[in-house]
Amino acid sequence: MATAVPPIISPKEDLPPPLTSASEPPPLFDGTTRLYLAYHCPYAQRAWIARNCKGLQDKIKVVAIDLADRPAWYKEKVYPENKVPALEHNNQVKGESLDLVKYIDSNFDGPALLPDDSAKKQFAEELLAFSDGFNSAFFSCLRSKGDVSDEAAAAVDKIEAALGKFSDGPFFLGQFSLVDMAYVPFIERFQIFYSGIKKDDLAKGRPNLHKFIEEVNKVDAYTQTKLDPQFLLDQMKEKFGVRYFLVSRCRFVLFSNPDKSLHAILTFQIA
Repeated sequence: MATAVPPIISPKEDLPPPLTSASEPPPLFDGTTRLYLAYHCPYAQRAWIARNCKGLQDKIKVVAIDLADRPAWYKEKVYPENKVPALEHNNQVKGESLDLVKYIDSNFDGPALLPDDSAKKQFAEELLAFSDGFNSAFFSCLRSKGDVSDEAAAAVDKIEAALGKFSDGPFFLGQFSLVDMAYVPFIERFQIFYSGIKKDDLAKGRPNLHKFIEEVNKVDAYTQTKLDPQFLLDQMKEKFGVRYFLVSRCRFVLFSNPDKSLHAILTFQIA
């Protein structure tokens, strides 16, 4: 049975529920172009935004995968890497989110996702190369139980500086581009995490980032992929926070209560 579609801020299309291990595969390699994604995955969100920005909702079909209960046929018949996103197109399947954004831009009609300006193209490549470092800082911050790390603060400061390079718009290359698609899913989650867990404001003292966040939330191609912030926050707490609190609390009880049966129960809970 398919699971429900998570709460999306401004859906513009009838999105399918995620497929699970009990779901039958679609009619694979029948000429339909399919974007396999998970609605909550920031990497998949990159390709999803690109698809929307190009106006390809009728040409690239969304197929959602439940990452917690993946269908076996996805790895066996579609994408051996067993990750999302993946794109089924012309009887081939391609993966890796940044590669897919570029592929969608180059192989489908619609607005170009990069400007013609050579300086902007060069800066785009520099920013795309840095994106893994930014994401690493983000995940490191998620795992930290203390204040925002120096690594994370430095990464966000670099983004602030990059957003000020061009003056013809609020985005990385001035106008909305595939660079913004690469970063905005992680900036979105970073902002939610800063506010909801670290009790800090990501954009405080960073006017370029503040303007970026304000303006990107006016871009339909992006807002159509946004999930409810509380849903994402609960996910992050569950994955990176709640488990820590449970383990800490259980250890305290274990040390203060020598009852062996209780020890066995609690050990099972935190395993």
